[in-house]
This record gives sequence, C-alpha cells and structure tokens, in this order.
Amino acid sequence: MTYSLPQGARRPRSAQAYATIGLETQVLSASPEHLITLLFNGAQAAIAKARLYMQNGNIQGRGTAISKAIDIVDSGLKASVDREAGGELATNLTATYELIIRNLLLANLNADLEKLDLANRLLTEIGDAWRISVDPSRSEHAPSQ
Repeated sequence: MTYSLPQGARRPRSAQAYATIGLETQVLSASPEHLITLLFNGAQAAIAKARLYMQNGNIQGRGTAISKAIDIVDSGLKASVDREAGGELATNLTATYELIIRNLLLANLNADLEKLDLANRLLTEIGDAWRISVDPSRSEHAPSQ
C-alpha cells in the first residue's frame, strides 16, 4: 500500500530539491571567482532569513540562519583569503570578516537587529566590490539590500 502526500505538502519539498539542484549545478560549473560570489550571496541570504526570524521571535530559526552565515563567512570567505600573497589588503579583509562574525554572534546572543544589519552592510560592501572588480558578469545577480 502506498500513501501520497497532499498536493500542498509536496510542493515545498519539490521546490527545495529544485533549488538545491540549481545551486549544485552553479557550484560545479562556476569559476573560482564566481564561487566567491556564491558565498557572498549565500551569507547575505542567511542574514536576510535571520532578520525575518528575529523579527518574528523565532529563536531557533534565527540561530540556525546566523550560524549558517557565520560558517559561510568563516569557512568560506575568510578561509579563501590568501594572506601571503595579499599583504596588508588580505590582513584588513581578514579583520573585516572577523568583525562581521563578531557582529553576527552578538546579533544572535542579544537578538540585536542593529548588529545584524551592520554585519550585512559590511558583507554587502565587500561583496559588491568583489562582484564589480572580479566577477562583473555576475554583478546583476547580487542580492540587494
């Protein structure tokens, strides 16, 4: 005997599967420059979700979204900085990523929208500069604030 899901219950899972496949396809076919752009997009999307969860009082959702943003910034963006070749610029960029992470942690700890917005503004400025200078063909796909 088989059971089918009601039509409404199937849609969210189907949409999520479609989105996941689309992202995987983008990642597998992306240049190294575009991979960084995808990291910026992912971190900004996680922050946007965290903002909504924070406004709605969803503590668990807020924590999950902020944790995802922190992981992307720390393990993706910050880890990709070439500190040896980048000199002072790389040092400053790493310090800025650490500041973003700190603001995200404080935003989660204190349910502080100002800290969340500050982290997002910093990430947006760096991401926009990246898209314009290194991945210009992708700048039109940047999430806007």
